[in-house]
Amino acid sequence: MSTLLELRNITKRFGGLTAVNELSYHVEEGESLGLIGPNGAGKTTTFNLIMDELQLTSGQILYRGTNIEKLPTHKRVQEGIVRTYQVPRPFHEMPVSDNIRIGMMPENIGRMISEAPDPDAEMAIARSVGFGEREFAMYPGELSMGDLRRLELARTIAAGPKLLLLDEVFAGLTVAEIGQITELLLEKRKDGLTYIIVSHDLRSLAPLVDRVVAMSFGALLSEGSFDEVLADEKVQEAYLGT
Repeated sequence: MSTLLELRNITKRFGGLTAVNELSYHVEEGESLGLIGPNGAGKTTTFNLIMDELQLTSGQILYRGTNIEKLPTHKRVQEGIVRTYQVPRPFHEMPVSDNIRIGMMPENIGRMISEAPDPDAEMAIARSVGFGEREFAMYPGELSMGDLRRLELARTIAAGPKLLLLDEVFAGLTVAEIGQITELLLEKRKDGLTYIIVSHDLRSLAPLVDRVVAMSFGALLSEGSFDEVLADEKVQEAYLGT
């Protein structure tokens, strides 16, 4: 395997607050990485930096060995880096079908909807996250929070990502919905998709990751297998409160 993403001593400061503090880790191509830590550890901020939604204070982000500091967000998406958000961000004026269709056109978000890919492909993606024809025709405002999270995931899958950043994708989902999303991610993992997943639901996270990085106060706390990291006393103290 080759390194797909590497963070080198990345730091983000907001005035006197250091949200990410000289953080370094890497993700191999085809690897699935869990990113854990207490609230305020800097996990979402790290995703924002990877996507250029926030600018680095210092450090480097390398994608396929190239420093992507000067690449704006839309260029990073075109290169295959795609993310979900803790608070879903659908196109509210479009039905689920068109939201997925837009996701399939990351290289030219402004193309006419009529020029988009085969509707059968859109429905296949919708079904992969548990949507049927009823949900396919609905608008985001008619969906539950769980369904909005599934739509968010469907849109990212539609983009054909090379690196998928998943931010609390299980939050607000039922046990059945979590199982469905888990099956989808396991299938994508078999297909070679590389992803980093942030989740407070450690039980659901366990079968989905090859390795785990734990953060606290913006810094790397522990790194290793799922069991190794959870057994680390520093992690138990900072993350589990024991």
